[in-house]
Order: sequence, then C-alpha cells, then structure tokens
Amino acid sequence: MRELRSELRIAMNHAAYAGHFPGFPILPGAVLLDEALHEIGRSRGIDLTQWRIASAKFLETVRPGDELTLEHSAPNDVTIRFVIRNAGRTVASGMLSHGA
Repeated sequence: MRELRSELRIAMNHAAYAGHFPGFPILPGAVLLDEALHEIGRSRGIDLTQWRIASAKFLETVRPGDELTLEHSAPNDVTIRFVIRNAGRTVASGMLSHGA
C-alpha cells in the first residue's frame, strides 16, 4: 500500500468562495473533491477518467486560508482511499474505484 501526502492548495480568492456564501465563504464540496482528484492523479501519475467516486463524505467546512493536507493510499490496483485534513481535523474522506 503506497501512501502519499501533499498539501492541497486552494486559492483564497477562488471563484467558488464568492457565491458560496456571501459574508461567510465556504468551499463547495464539489470543488474540494475536484481539487483532490486532480492532485491524486498528478501525484500518482495516473489518468482518473476510468475511475469513479465510490464514496465521499464531507465532515467540516473549508474556509479561505485553511491549510489542507491530502493523504491517499492505494491498498490494491482498483481502490484509492483519501482523507483531506485541516489542522489535523478530517474535513472530507472517500474512496475511488477503478472501472465500472
């Protein structure tokens, strides 16, 4: 099982913050997941177009300036598990599956 860890950098002025929500900006879960998928694909050197999101849980909000870390492991060739943390607290987690 190869576990990788990296910073997940979301620009403080990301466009998604502007409308979600005015006066109390939080990052939409879809944007957080998209950023995580890009980083997983990049750091593992794989094309995720043949992978699907088997599960995803969003446990905490992500605000501008949060310092996020992404940890992901591949216990086998068809599964990738990931966890996104902010200051040690899990903000999201999930699993990717290869194929149908």
